[in-house]
Amino acid sequence: MSDETPQVPLLPTSPVGSLPKPAWLARPETLWAPWELDGRELAEGKQDALRSAVHEQHRRGIDIVSDGEQTRQHFVTTFIEHLDGVDFAQRETVRIRDRYDASVPTVVGAVSRRQPVFVEDAAFLRQQTDKPIKWALPGPMTMIDTLYDAHYKSREKLAWELATILNEEARELEAAGVDIIQFDEPAFNVFFDELKDWGIAALERAAEGLRAETVVHICYGYGIKANTDWKSTLGSEWRQYEESFPLLQRSTIDTISLESQGSRVPLELIELVRGKKVMLGAIDVATERIETPDEVAETLRRALEFVDADLLVPSTNCGMAPLPRQVAFDKLSALSAGAAILRNELAFAAV
Repeated sequence: MSDETPQVPLLPTSPVGSLPKPAWLARPETLWAPWELDGRELAEGKQDALRSAVHEQHRRGIDIVSDGEQTRQHFVTTFIEHLDGVDFAQRETVRIRDRYDASVPTVVGAVSRRQPVFVEDAAFLRQQTDKPIKWALPGPMTMIDTLYDAHYKSREKLAWELATILNEEARELEAAGVDIIQFDEPAFNVFFDELKDWGIAALERAAEGLRAETVVHICYGYGIKANTDWKSTLGSEWRQYEESFPLLQRSTIDTISLESQGSRVPLELIELVRGKKVMLGAIDVATERIETPDEVAETLRRALEFVDADLLVPSTNCGMAPLPRQVAFDKLSALSAGAAILRNELAFAAV
């Protein structure tokens, strides 16, 4: 992280990624929601929505501000849309993370990035706040899981090409003033052999040479039916993190982001990344119920057995795009209030 990075308090709060878009911009509570505007009106509407997302994060006490993904339809495909070598008209049906079928674009040639994808939006976000800002990018393994590859015929080769492209983008985001760059890798909870063979290495390639703080976010997905149905099959304990955490503990990635609130993830698994920063999901995105500040504080309090307070970042489990807008904002308020309870307890104990 650069010396110019704004300071944050103990237990700094941060949303993982997406926030719901306003209804005038995109269809509410819908993934891949179509835009309601086009042309210049769409460009202005995206900026207005981003301003609004920043304003709400300020109001709700969020310490590390994100764009809420207001300028993109989806956390993976919007990045892919800007790459050469991918044909969105030539579509195939694939199994996304072994959970549900989706129509996806086809890799028809060598993938490349002709120009920056998110840098202009990130620079606009930087103008809206004096707080640290975070920008999320899809990770290489999760990107290949959202494509049909008719060119490389190798998930590993395609992942390495995408990792290089992501690194180019991440370096330019850093130059635009982004303090924290997050790579979203929900695929790490599914494809364990690939995770070990090349997944961690490809992620490190995407983050190579960055001065900005790096995060890998691994969750159990948005609160949509396909994901909740999958989670119902995972038993009384969700121990998928046991596969990735030991490898990530030895990696160059600074922060590990995981799901906790409302999940069956044993908190002691955090011990596997001892020494890393932990971005702990203390807000359940699979329910519209608003957590109480005390519930958030208790989740964070229990985590302190396995992570030092100065390395704990209270967060949401995943993005909140499918939730009603007011619900998402109220959950951010609960996150901040719960972190404040524990922050005050720690300050009192230190006196």
